[in-house]
Order: sequence, then structure tokens, then C-alpha cells
Amino acid sequence: MELLNNGELAKTLEELIAALDRRMPHLEREGEAAIATDAAKLRATAIKRLGELTGASPAGSELKGKNESEG
Repeated sequence: MELLNNGELAKTLEELIAALDRRMPHLEREGEAAIATDAAKLRATAIKRLGELTGASPAGSELKGKNESEG
């Protein structure tokens, strides 16, 4: 398995965060609440790691989720 450099890892984390932001939970489906909870935890971990890699504040407005920025 090939290791990513910090720039590549940061780009991958940004893509993951964007994909999680695009996902729309369907809470009427069985197990979806747990999936949504796991996705939120994964997003928070990715934002934290991205901040560590880039030295940027993990609370940067460009990383806020749709729900956070719309309220």
C-alpha cells in the first residue's frame, strides 16, 4: 500500500468531508440513525486531522457542515 504525503492526505480528507456533507440521511430506514451518527463522528475526526496536517483551525468556515452553516 502506497503512503500519501501530507498534501495528498489533506486533499483526500477534504474530499471525504465534502462527501459526508453531501450525504442526506434517510431516517425512516432501519439503522440509518446509527449510520448518520457514525458519519458525524467520522467527519469530526477528519476535520481534526486535516487541521493537524495543515495547521489551520478545524473550525474554519469552509469546513462547516450544511446544518452548521445554515442555522
